[in-house]
Amino acid sequence: MLLLWIPGCYECCMRCLGGVPYVSLVATLLCFSGIALFCGCGHQALTESERLIETYFTRDHQDYITLAYLIEYFQYIIYGLASFFFLYCIVLLAEGFYTTSAVRQSFGEFRSTVCGRCLSTMFIVITYVLVVVWLLVFSLSALPVYFFYNMANTCHTINILSETPSSINQLCIDARQYGLLPWNAVPGKACGMTLSNVCKTREFFLIYDLYTAAFAGAGMTVLALLTFTVSTTYNFAVLRYLGRKGISPRC
Repeated sequence: MLLLWIPGCYECCMRCLGGVPYVSLVATLLCFSGIALFCGCGHQALTESERLIETYFTRDHQDYITLAYLIEYFQYIIYGLASFFFLYCIVLLAEGFYTTSAVRQSFGEFRSTVCGRCLSTMFIVITYVLVVVWLLVFSLSALPVYFFYNMANTCHTINILSETPSSINQLCIDARQYGLLPWNAVPGKACGMTLSNVCKTREFFLIYDLYTAAFAGAGMTVLALLTFTVSTTYNFAVLRYLGRKGISPRC
C-alpha cells in the first residue's frame, strides 16, 4: 500500500507545483520588496530631511512651511501606494494562478469566456500605465539621491582643502537651488566648515542611505511591474488561443 501511495502522492505534488505561476510569484515578491523599501525608507527619509533642513538651512519656520506641507502630503500618498500595491499584486497573482496551463490540465477542461478576456485586457492596460507612472517615480526618486551625493562630494572637497579656509568658504550647498526652500530663505545654504560638520552628523548618513534604499525600491517595483506586464500579456494570449477552440459567451 505504501509503494502505491507514494507514486500517487508524488504525481499530485508535481501537478500542484506545476500549477504555480512562478513568473507572477517572483514578480509579486519583487513588488512587495520594492514597495516596502520605497514606502518605508521614503517615509522616514522625508521626516529626517525636514529636520535637517530646519536645523541647518533656515532660521525662520515660515521659510520651510511649504516644504513641511509637501512632505506631509507625500507621506499620505505613500500610505495609499503601499495599500494599493499590496492588493493589486495579490489580484495579479490570483489571475496568474487561474490562467496557468497546468491548472487547467489539473482541473479539467477550461473554457475561455468573454469576461475572462476582458479582465486580462484590463490588467494589461492598468499594469502598463503603472509601469509608465513608476518610471517617472523612479526618475524623481533619483533627485534626492543626487542632492545628497553632491553634498557628500562637496564635503569631501572641503576636507581636502581644509588647510586653506579662504577657499573652502566658497564651497556651498544651496537648498534654494533645488527648490527645497524659497529664494528669500535665510541663510538657505551651508558653506565651508559648517557644511562639513553637517556631513559628519548621523542624520546626514541616515538620510543618504534611506533615499538610496528608496531609489532601489522604486527600481525593484519597476522591474516587478515589467514582469507582471509580460505575465499578463502571456495570460491574455493563452485565453485568446483558447477562445478560438470554443468559448462560453457568459462569465
